[in-house]
Amino acid sequence: MSDDLQEIEKDSVDIEQDEVDLSDDADETDVDESESDETPALKSKLAKGPDLDPIQLYLNEIGYTPLLTAEEEIQVGRLVVQGDPAARKRMIESNLRLVVKISRHYINRGMAFLDLIEEGNLGLMHAVEKYDPERGFRFSTYATWWIRQTIERAIMNQTRTIRLPVHVIKELNTYLRAGHELEKKLGHKASAEEIAKALDQPLDNVKSILSLNEPMASIDKPLANNPDKRLGDLVADDNSLDPEALLRDMDLQKHLEVWLGELDSRQREVLMRRFGLGDYDERQTLEEVGAAIGLTRERVRQIQIDGLRRLRFILESNEISEDILHDLGEA
Repeated sequence: MSDDLQEIEKDSVDIEQDEVDLSDDADETDVDESESDETPALKSKLAKGPDLDPIQLYLNEIGYTPLLTAEEEIQVGRLVVQGDPAARKRMIESNLRLVVKISRHYINRGMAFLDLIEEGNLGLMHAVEKYDPERGFRFSTYATWWIRQTIERAIMNQTRTIRLPVHVIKELNTYLRAGHELEKKLGHKASAEEIAKALDQPLDNVKSILSLNEPMASIDKPLANNPDKRLGDLVADDNSLDPEALLRDMDLQKHLEVWLGELDSRQREVLMRRFGLGDYDERQTLEEVGAAIGLTRERVRQIQIDGLRRLRFILESNEISEDILHDLGEA
């Protein structure tokens, strides 16, 4: 993982704690640090709860926690290693804005912003537990790796029914991050060709991996033009019988009862048991039929052959295709 940390630093992804800025793109996640010590101002804003959305309320709340300097990071980190719960709490709360900043890069990936933040916070807490201040990395650099991993895995696990292997998730996220950076540079959504060229990767492989990011629609999702109906209502069930086929089968059952009535009682019972007809809901083996009526397996087989031969003669007499017997065998 040290290579990943060096890459994060090298690629200037280093969202240093003393540089965390939520004013990217001048959106609603701005946090004015000038009010960091103005508790009354915070209380005033929170008092207007109905006028603020949950995201803004959360940002207001975390915006007043002082950031740690590099020196404080080491001091607090050492206390965390020693098991100091207050130090752990301070390290987490001082980096909540880091989570928000990273989470914003994953908006429109299938998870709500607050859910992204929640997952990122789990990664932050894990980073606090694992951080070694003696290794020389800034905590923000180290935490960025864990926050990303936690968010990206959550997106893959929660937005699709098919779970992807970890190495595939990692490769997909590499392409998506590259696409995000290219989009900022080029001013348009990066194509698979542009991503492949930027990363020097085979185009077919990039296209194949990116296709795994296509969203899946829930069959329980309400229709836009008719909320009372679900998407699943429009999907055909290949395993169900259409009305015409159902009527055909019902008619076949009625005729079978008549045709079986023309066999002798033993042939009729053997066939009904063997094919799960009439009062017999499940098919029985030759041994089971033999045990039930007191005959050997071979004798039951012979009665079945004779019964089917007789039934075939009845069908021919009524000019009915023998395919019905094949259907009977598959029923």
